Amino acid sequence: MSGATGLADLSWGIVGHGWAVKLLQRAILTQNVSHAYLITGPSGTGKMTLARAFATALLCRESGAVPCGRCRACRLLATTARHPDLYVVESEHTGADLKIEQVRELQRQLSVSPLEGRWKVAILNRFEEATASAANALLKTLEEPPAYVVILVLAAEAELLLPTVVSRCQQINLRPLPVNAIRQALIERGLAEPEQAGLLAHLSGGRPGWAIRAARDRTLLQQREQRLEELYRLLGASLNERLLYAGELARDLTTARETLELWARWWRDVMVVAAGADAPLTNVDRYGLLQAHADRFGLTRSAAVVEAMVAAATRLERNANPRLTLEVLMLDLPHQ
Repeated sequence: MSGATGLADLSWGIVGHGWAVKLLQRAILTQNVSHAYLITGPSGTGKMTLARAFATALLCRESGAVPCGRCRACRLLATTARHPDLYVVESEHTGADLKIEQVRELQRQLSVSPLEGRWKVAILNRFEEATASAANALLKTLEEPPAYVVILVLAAEAELLLPTVVSRCQQINLRPLPVNAIRQALIERGLAEPEQAGLLAHLSGGRPGWAIRAARDRTLLQQREQRLEELYRLLGASLNERLLYAGELARDLTTARETLELWARWWRDVMVVAAGADAPLTNVDRYGLLQAHADRFGLTRSAAVVEAMVAAATRLERNANPRLTLEVLMLDLPHQ
């Protein structure tokens, strides 16, 4: 294996998910690279990071599964994140549609042999946002891909995609990481002092990408504070106030999804405290309020709220009416 042999290089610089890195490295070394991979997992778990690292290893001009860091391909990808044989396709922004025209343009690009190396690599990000026509168009390439093409489909869940797309890909499901793994990574990379690293690791919910972004951009923590304060206010609000809030939140699907995810983690913590379970908490910096809510609402009620949050988030992912979905959720919130 060529290139540097440090731990960071052997892991492709990825926090956790060592099994996935080894699987892809083995595929390169044994020359058994699949034509398509489906990488799934919650936002922030490292799907794009893994996909780009795999692409770099494939496009590196040296032989082996660890990028050399010296060749033109490695330098290009390290400095610009671009390469003539790498294509990243995604919707205009989170929550928008990935359109058939984008897939057709990708197919046109992939029909031409690689410009600089052995492979052409395509990354389709947030493919659950693809329209039905775009997903069906991709099927043609997945069924009969050129020998030099590797397609990496990224999505939150396989269940959100067409079964025919899923069946034509080798699946890699990234799961949330342990708190300690994320904490250690933040410290080792000099992104946070031990105490702050511990808090961010807990708040991340096992998502290293979120923890790293939060360490670099403190507005994420400010947004968390604001959304939790909104939740506390809604618990004592009238039905009319709740419905007005639902209408405002429905205007921005990205914010709505992030808010529901944050609230679901809060109520899961309440449920854990109410049950007296020995399980790691997310909101460790607000244990007193978690205990107060656990005493007030109890295990059964908090578990029901978690279920309602998850159901609402799932409906939003499946393009249900945002305002109606959020208004129904407001009815499921308990009153204090």
